[in-house]
Amino acid sequence: MPIRSFTCPVAALLGAALSLLPGCGSTMSNTPSAADAQGQRFAAQQAADAWKRARVGDRVTYVFSATQGPTPGEADAARTLVGRLSLEVVSVQQPWVYVRVSFIDAAGKPLTQTRLSQELVVPVRSDVTRPVDVPRPGQMTTERPSFSGRNWEATRYVSDQRPVDGPLRTRVYANDSALLYLTRGLLEASTESAGFRTPGRLTLSLHEFQAGSAEASAAAPSLERPLGPGAFYDRRVDMPPTQEVLRVCFTAERGFVLRSEGPVAPGSDPCSDFSQAEPEALEELVMNLPWEALVSGEWPPGAAREGAQGTFTVGERNVPTRTEQRTEDVEGTRHIFSETYASDPWAPGLAGAPYEARFQSLDSLTERIGEGGERESAGGSRLVQWGPWLGGQPVSSQ
Repeated sequence: MPIRSFTCPVAALLGAALSLLPGCGSTMSNTPSAADAQGQRFAAQQAADAWKRARVGDRVTYVFSATQGPTPGEADAARTLVGRLSLEVVSVQQPWVYVRVSFIDAAGKPLTQTRLSQELVVPVRSDVTRPVDVPRPGQMTTERPSFSGRNWEATRYVSDQRPVDGPLRTRVYANDSALLYLTRGLLEASTESAGFRTPGRLTLSLHEFQAGSAEASAAAPSLERPLGPGAFYDRRVDMPPTQEVLRVCFTAERGFVLRSEGPVAPGSDPCSDFSQAEPEALEELVMNLPWEALVSGEWPPGAAREGAQGTFTVGERNVPTRTEQRTEDVEGTRHIFSETYASDPWAPGLAGAPYEARFQSLDSLTERIGEGGERESAGGSRLVQWGPWLGGQPVSSQ
């Protein structure tokens, strides 16, 4: 079957990336009826069922723009990050559909921001192991916007939390979401911060979508750089006189990412139970990554960029690091705080680590300084194990 591609005009692409207006055309709004609400439930089921028919080459691409600042009364300038976000099916090994997430600039080159510079792999189950129902928040209106060269019957959801210093959040979803099942039918999104000293805005709109080929096939990719699903990590947490290991597990089912966290049970298999896991829509997770990249700034964070160089070792893996150290008085007692970060969070030594684990401290330590100058541990945490639970061999300090 030939691959089909649909693309917005260039002028509309630029406009969509820089504004909150609906992409490539005007909209019509009216108050949704009970039948409309039922239609939204039907659309959600359409997107879920479409995962069973996933084909290699299925793809959706969005243009995004993230802006922060300037701070009122300050001399700082606004910072902006623009690019394209793509989700593409690269392998189907039922019940698993492997999705590649990538961020590029208008010229098709990887973005320079460390957090967005590498492609990520997301294995998603086409079935479910538990009911997942995450309602879309906000007031609903129906409309007929134009994106990617066609008109869509759609529903807009607006959640305005500005009266309580929250964000203004808008999402537009196609009522017929089968073509855009990778993002549950998302056409457009915007989030605008309010009640904070530094203003910020994130916008995203559909640029193109593509149907893959039923004849195409490919082997499952390695989980060298997983977004999260299919992988886990363990942290040892020291709170003298106690110590425990906490495990964070990820999976994904029909467009929702499930995250669980809890103490490691002796002899348990990694990530065998997601019955109590917290679900988050995949499109929400990936669309927020550019915003996080913008507000977090350069890597390593803060003073760690100029901190002492070192090496973090787990098993046979070695990761070059930078360590930030500072001294503070806490209730009259001197404390030394140390935070160690990967110099390059994409270093080969962290292969298999979920995205979340790469951008945290690898090792942190708090020490109290006694009257005689002796140091006593007041707590800390350390990454001790990570890797894929969906095939592969975890990296462990054991």
